[in-house]
Amino acid sequence: MTGYGIGSQENGKVKYTVELKSLNSKFLELNLRLPKAVSDKEFALRSESSKLIERGKVNIFVTAEYVDQTAKASSINATLLTKYYKQLQEIALQVGEQQASLFEMALNMPEVVTSNEDTVDEEEGKVLMDAYHAAVNQFNKFRADEGEILKDDLETRVQMILSYLKQVESTEGDRIPLIRERISHYLDETVGKENVDMNRFEQEIIFYIDKLDITEEKVRLRSHCNYFVQALNASDSNGKKLAFISQEMGREINTLGSKANDAGIQQIVVRMKEELEKVKEQLLNVL
Repeated sequence: MTGYGIGSQENGKVKYTVELKSLNSKFLELNLRLPKAVSDKEFALRSESSKLIERGKVNIFVTAEYVDQTAKASSINATLLTKYYKQLQEIALQVGEQQASLFEMALNMPEVVTSNEDTVDEEEGKVLMDAYHAAVNQFNKFRADEGEILKDDLETRVQMILSYLKQVESTEGDRIPLIRERISHYLDETVGKENVDMNRFEQEIIFYIDKLDITEEKVRLRSHCNYFVQALNASDSNGKKLAFISQEMGREINTLGSKANDAGIQQIVVRMKEELEKVKEQLLNVL
């Protein structure tokens, strides 16, 4: 299931913006992009995400905007810089080398320049987490709204299958008499009506018609459809349950089509299968 959410918080010193984007996935896959200053908050963000986001391939982007640009400026250790520079001058004189680039070399020596973005205080950490929670709330609302659309679509398609089932019931009334008439006519033409043992014929026709009876399939298919709608409207996360029910619906539809022995009913069964395939496609997006 896709999702999107963005949240911002500031404290007068810094403004944090957190943006969440997700694509469908069976599991929770997190990809975080954080400023160096808040890299130590990655574990906290991952931990919160595992609690608040069920699944999906989720990208989390964090940006920081400082109100006072000097707040993130790097600091120079003048004492250490001076000491490095003097040492480099002395060495240059001893070996007879040029002194033009000594200042640049001293500036690049360890711990001369330190960045104020390396760490954030507790207050800034709280601003970041508040921005994250605001983004997650919007993100989950986005997914909930999409879920409602998916739910309506799934329920509509299952109701279509039930309406096709009613069409089967309304057209199958003439099916058995037609089968009986066709077999009787075939026997009359091949062996002659006077040579047919009517008692044996009745026994065989009952056995044959019993093999073509689709009453059980209709009852089970209607039951599965109603159970699907019931599970769809449940409050818990039920994607796997819906997938299992749809598989059972498919079995009954296939059996109904193979046993019907009627072109009209088989055409209706094809339309049922079309709706069921759309249901299965949509279920890939359901949690």
